[in-house]
Amino acid sequence: MVGTNGRRPGEPLVVVSNVTKVYGTGEAAVHALRGANLRVDRGEFVAVMGPSGSGKSTWMNIVGCLDTPTSGKYWFDGVDVGSLTRDQRALLRRHYFGFVFQGYNLLDRTPAVENVELPLVYRGRPAAERRAAARRALADVGLSGREDHTPAELSGGQQQRVAIARAIVTDPLLLLADEPTGNLDTARSREIMELLTELNRERGITIVMVTHEPDMAEYADRIVRFVDGVVETAGPRALV
Repeated sequence: MVGTNGRRPGEPLVVVSNVTKVYGTGEAAVHALRGANLRVDRGEFVAVMGPSGSGKSTWMNIVGCLDTPTSGKYWFDGVDVGSLTRDQRALLRRHYFGFVFQGYNLLDRTPAVENVELPLVYRGRPAAERRAAARRALADVGLSGREDHTPAELSGGQQQRVAIARAIVTDPLLLLADEPTGNLDTARSREIMELLTELNRERGITIVMVTHEPDMAEYADRIVRFVDGVVETAGPRALV
């Protein structure tokens, strides 16, 4: 794999080929994915849309190594993820992915800087290195001076910025954002989308974002629409 200092824009980072996902068996079986095919290139900002139950969140969980497909192939940076063990997938997730969720998932009584440090704790980085990296990440998302504030002392938009700082502190190859503006008002949502756009353009982080909001999807380079477990369209905004 190529680290963030060796990105090759335009080359495939994520390739999902004929992936299916079935939960349960027999008459109770739920076919969440029915042969999904999608490629995401390095440096892209892709918005993933579709109605509830269309398979978009299942697809994202598979891409993020939070779930495994029932059949089909998934390559990340040229590596056949299906050939990896559970522990190897965990290492892949830890070292190459950043995650942002609708609900922020911050530790309530923990200062922002310590929330941001958490991925580096799991990597075993020294305390001083963790703290310096966390402060830089908070500065990158516009929260210098808020390092010692707990989530209760921050607005919803600021909490999501902390969550984004936590996602980028490891300098990931891929940032997966699941409804990142779902709990925010319009003004704060636009601020978060402008921040994600800046991270994509200035730092070259590949971003895949699931959203129900067409106006938020407009910030992406490309919109992908899932319907009934398959990719219906994967072209530019004009096709959606």
